[in-house]
Amino acid sequence: MQSFSMASFHIRLFQERDYKQVVDIFSRGMEEHIPVAFRHLLTLPRTLLLLGGVPLAIVLVSGSWLLVVICIFFLLLFLWLLASKPWKNYVSTCLHTDMADITKSYLSVRGSGFWVAESAGQVVGTVAALPAKNPSLGRKQLELFRLSVSSQHRGQGIAKALVRTVLQFARDQGYTDVVLTTGLLQQGAVTLYYSMGFQKTGESFMNTLMWLTDVSLIHFIYPLPSAQEHEL
Repeated sequence: MQSFSMASFHIRLFQERDYKQVVDIFSRGMEEHIPVAFRHLLTLPRTLLLLGGVPLAIVLVSGSWLLVVICIFFLLLFLWLLASKPWKNYVSTCLHTDMADITKSYLSVRGSGFWVAESAGQVVGTVAALPAKNPSLGRKQLELFRLSVSSQHRGQGIAKALVRTVLQFARDQGYTDVVLTTGLLQQGAVTLYYSMGFQKTGESFMNTLMWLTDVSLIHFIYPLPSAQEHEL
């Protein structure tokens, strides 16, 4: 399935002329999570201990409230950089790997695809899919990637339509499941996947930094009805 139409937008396969807009939507979408990650970091007990303990130690040793204010400022700056680093690293990695050449990564690979949602001649959403690298035994699984909708066009059902496009493509290609991974802090995405019938299969941490900041990845699966019917 290569096209999916709605009143205010339509979904089609990626074309080279879309590249700049696709990268912009993806990068902005990821960086929107930095303030959320920062606020999350501020709620962790270890962070509260740091923000309370270090200034207290400084005032007890030096008696200078000016030093305390400066210390808090630099601690908050450090925490902001800590919160933003995983997201910036992720964007950088993607732009230097699969998204460096979308046609080669997604449209030249059998059983995969990259779609955009277009509205008034502008790309306003993206989604991609590749055969899963490590599918469950005896399953043919498609992995969903790069779901993103520009902030000005949310609430119109675009993300849901993009996911449905991947689900339909998976059915047409004979896949048994669609799988994906998203971040715990990406609450909009998590809510969307649950609402569409995806099932959580587990959680993990991408690296030590993600573990330190208590930001886990959630793994989802959508068993396709056709596959379930064959098993009955």
